[in-house]
Parts: sequence; structure tokens; C-alpha cells
Amino acid sequence: MNPSPAFIPPVLHYVLLAISILGSMAAFQAVYRFFLPSAQGAVTPKAVAGESAFDRLEASASVLARLDLFFVHQFRLGARLEEIYMLLGRPVKPTPVHILHYQELAALLVPFFLYVLLESPAAALAAPIAFWLPLTYFQSKVRERQLQIQRGFPAFVDLAALTIESGLDYMSAFDRIVRSTTVRSELEIEVEKMLSEIQLGYSRREALRRLAMRTGLQDVRSFVGLIIQSDELGTSLVDLLRNFSQDMRFRRLNKAEKVAAQAATKMLVPIFLFIFPTVFVLMLAPMMVNLFKGGLGF
Repeated sequence: MNPSPAFIPPVLHYVLLAISILGSMAAFQAVYRFFLPSAQGAVTPKAVAGESAFDRLEASASVLARLDLFFVHQFRLGARLEEIYMLLGRPVKPTPVHILHYQELAALLVPFFLYVLLESPAAALAAPIAFWLPLTYFQSKVRERQLQIQRGFPAFVDLAALTIESGLDYMSAFDRIVRSTTVRSELEIEVEKMLSEIQLGYSRREALRRLAMRTGLQDVRSFVGLIIQSDELGTSLVDLLRNFSQDMRFRRLNKAEKVAAQAATKMLVPIFLFIFPTVFVLMLAPMMVNLFKGGLGF
């Protein structure tokens, strides 16, 4: 007589759950690698960060390091995690390895808790989604940091134009702006890193390009392009910076007007879904009550 599923040992449940998680991760990895574009010719953040954080794992013989390398190589996560770490401002924590550990932990804990709640092997299907949840969180942190940089960037460009107009070159102007700031934002911190790189021996052009890569913003890349163009052609940098600052403010105003124009259209969805049904219920409820009790009365 075949044993009933109720008599399967609890340990076997967890073993089957682990096999299901690994199987779903393997299927997701196959689909992900099939649709992943080729990385040939792409600019990797390793040129900015120097040694990769995953190079140290190659020399380690621990099981966790081998698991990390497996995910890095199979999912091609190295460049992406390094880029997120760079755009976060290269904090002490989390490092790219820490972010990968968060992904692995989420891929294990989320299906486990779902299995405990639902008692269904289908909880293993949540493992690939849970694996990418930490990346989504850190990408939101990157967007917050970029938004903070973008908010103060037009004022920084105006200050740079005024300081350069007073007779300083642009690097001395950047240093003066950074030193005169009491509370340094993410933008001032990145500019200070650029100035430190120049003192360490990087050329001005290379340090500016590294600044643009660390921020990941199109405005900063355009700003760096203007400075390099001014060095090459000998044009007036003050006029270029003033026109660039006006153009940024004009684009920001157009974006705000576009968002304001879309607000009325976006409000139609909650109005039709929540407000109109409530109004209809309040208006028609007394009439429906009278109808069910004894007719309309005429």
C-alpha cells in the first residue's frame, strides 16, 4: 500500500522545497541568459572602480564564495552589481558582494515563508522573483541619489560660471565651491572625489569622465562634454555654462508642465473606480430601499 502524502517526513518536505527552488532558479537562469544582450563593447564600471569586488572570491575556497561566483558567472551579475555600487556612491556597506548575499538570502527566505504559510510546493516559484527584489530596492536608492544630485546641479553650474568669470580656472572654481559648502550634498562629494583623483595623478579629462560615470546622469555627461570641448576649442566656458544652466532649467520647467498636464488624465482612473461608485451608491441607495419596501410611491 502506497504511503499517503500526509505521512511524508517533514525533512523530505524541505528537501523537495529546496529542489523546487533550485529548479525554478535554473529555469529562470536559462531564460534570462537567452534574452540577455551581449556585453561585448560595453563600458564596465571596473574601469572606474579599479579592482572588482569579485576578484577576491576567486582565491577563496569557502562554499559561500563558490556559490557567489556561481551566481555571478551564471547570471552575469558582476558588471551590474559593480554599477549599482558605483552609482550608490561606493559606500562602505553594502558592497557588491553584500548585495549579492542579500539576493541569495531573499531567494531562500521568501519561498520558505510562503511554503510555511501556504504549505504548497508552488512557493518555490517565488524564488526567482525574490532573487531580484534586493536589486530593485538598491536601484530605487540609486534613483533617489541621482535626483538629489540633479536638484542641486543647476545652482552648482551657476556658481561655477560666476567663479570662473572672477578669474579662476574651472578646477580651482570647483575646489572653491566645494570648500565653501558647509553641508556637502552628494554632488559636492563627487566633485571632491574628482579633485582628489587629479591630485593622485589622473588627467583632468579622465577625472571628469569618471565623475560622469559615477553619477550616471545625462546632465553631468553633457556638462563634462562642455568642459572638454572648451579645453579643446578654446571657447569661453562661462558663456557655455550659463547657456547650459538656462537650458537645464528650461527642460525642468517643461517636464513639470508635462507632469501637471498629465495629472488630470491620471486622476480619471481613481475617480471612475472609487469616487463615482460611492456617489452613485449614496444617491441611489434611498431609492432602492423604497423600491424594495413598497414601490416607488407614485
